[in-house]
Amino acid sequence: MTDVLEWSATHVLEEIASGRISSREYTQALLDRCEAGAGLNAFIHLDRDAALKAADGAGTGRLAGLPIPVKDNFDTAGVATTAGTPALRTNVPKKNAAVLQKLVDEGAFVLGKLNMHELAYGITSNNGAFGPARNPYDPARIPGGSSGGTGVAIGARMAPVGLGSDTGGSVRVPAALCGVMGLRPTTGRYSQKGIVPISSTRDTAGPLARTVDDLALIDSVVTGDDAPLADIPLAGLRLGVPRGYFFENLDPRTARVAEQVLDALSKAGVILVEADIENVGDLDNAAGFPIALYETVVELNRYLMEAGSTLDYAAVVEQSASPDVKGMLGSLLTDEGAMPEAVYREAITQHRPALQANCARYYQDNDIVASIFPTTPLPAAPIGDDETTTLNGEEVPTFLTFIRNTDPASVAGLPGLSLPAGLTDDGLPIGMELDGPAGTDRRLLAIGAAVARILPETPPPAV
Repeated sequence: MTDVLEWSATHVLEEIASGRISSREYTQALLDRCEAGAGLNAFIHLDRDAALKAADGAGTGRLAGLPIPVKDNFDTAGVATTAGTPALRTNVPKKNAAVLQKLVDEGAFVLGKLNMHELAYGITSNNGAFGPARNPYDPARIPGGSSGGTGVAIGARMAPVGLGSDTGGSVRVPAALCGVMGLRPTTGRYSQKGIVPISSTRDTAGPLARTVDDLALIDSVVTGDDAPLADIPLAGLRLGVPRGYFFENLDPRTARVAEQVLDALSKAGVILVEADIENVGDLDNAAGFPIALYETVVELNRYLMEAGSTLDYAAVVEQSASPDVKGMLGSLLTDEGAMPEAVYREAITQHRPALQANCARYYQDNDIVASIFPTTPLPAAPIGDDETTTLNGEEVPTFLTFIRNTDPASVAGLPGLSLPAGLTDDGLPIGMELDGPAGTDRRLLAIGAAVARILPETPPPAV
């Protein structure tokens, strides 16, 4: 049964529909893989009996019989949704998050709940309450975050597709570091109802998978946009290469893979347009964290109230177990650390619209359909590099460094797609990201499918 672990979700559904394999048999194979890879700590909750029972009772629809693991900040009916934090261990929702329910309505079911950076507020997935999720290509290294468990599960062949959420890079970063694909949809394309929040302005759910077709399938079910992806030829395709920000201070291993990808695209006939997004770094800095930090307190209190919880933001943060999360979120409760409303209002009414306008102008003025750049400036860092890590011989902030390239699109609300682009000489995955104008999600996926065909195949991890 080992070959089934390499199947895409699209292929699994064909096999189940034909009767060549049952949902129970397939789920059993995934569960066996999950147990064999338990040391990677991908899951917070995994109930073998419940998963097999769900497989036996799988409904009909486009996803009939497909087991899907979900990040543990998605509400799941009858199963605790912890968001990776101790205070929410007994938070048992009565219904599924809206995005998850769309999948369930089409016959999918929840395989288990995935590990994550506590409260989704970080990039390492070194969780102080549930333990660190571990990179399947090197278990001593981070898988990225905050959807780290999702990246681990898909990379380690524990499932073909899973759900994560992305505020500043939390789908695309673990996709890049775990050798898989991840889609951040245009903000607002997916409902955020029933997902433990950070920012109503910036949050979105997003799928991770090992094929673009699987990402497109999940996107289609969630949105109802069932038009097949266009077949986009690479010859003549115009892609932007924003070297002035997104290619600066790269780890040499990342830079080497990135240049190999650009060379392959050029040889395939892609027109690479070297142009930069005006003031992208400064505007991202001025808008990004002021929006997220201000909205976090409001949004988490709203979620807790709607969940019928007796807890509030302060109580949840007080019980948090990860020092980085407790320090950052706890500071928002102090006079010195709270984000001033005036700074937030300036970010939301001036800096974010300016960033959105500059991005739109970048694509229009350069006549490009998407931009391409390394998803992260460096490969996976060692577990324990929670505050700082090393880049080109210097100590740099871990969180800000890993989200440097993913954050601008998040703040602007644009779609982003990370593709596996190859391995470093020491066997660590590198991702390349495609961003596009707002609302061009299906076209971006089609471009991603064309680009993916010329990228080197990422081998499965040895773990």
